[in-house]
Amino acid sequence: MITQDKDKYEEELSHSISYLENLGYSNIKADIAGFETPKSYLKKGSNIAITPDIVAEKEGRKHIFDLSLKSQKPRLLKSKWLFLKTLSTIKSYRFRLITTRGHYKFTNETIEDINLDSIKLLKI
Repeated sequence: MITQDKDKYEEELSHSISYLENLGYSNIKADIAGFETPKSYLKKGSNIAITPDIVAEKEGRKHIFDLSLKSQKPRLLKSKWLFLKTLSTIKSYRFRLITTRGHYKFTNETIEDINLDSIKLLKI
């Protein structure tokens, strides 16, 4: 999710974190109060910072998770996902999207728009 939507979807983020803990993920970093904030990446030439929603480890491998929820700025969300997918490919991480009921259609349409059909969805 993008920075403008963080306050709106804080409950979904905390629910996703507890879901990941139940799946056995450890060393969870999240962009929410009470957790260590994941590393941010600055876009050159502007002051836009990209921060993954959740970063966790499982079986010695890092996983990057981003919440896929309806947004007023889908273009910014698409560029964030493309960057995170590229970063995870370069660093041999795993990139997954977490979506909830009511947001499946938006998520699938957005993924098709940017041709990232290889991304796995976690449906909560």
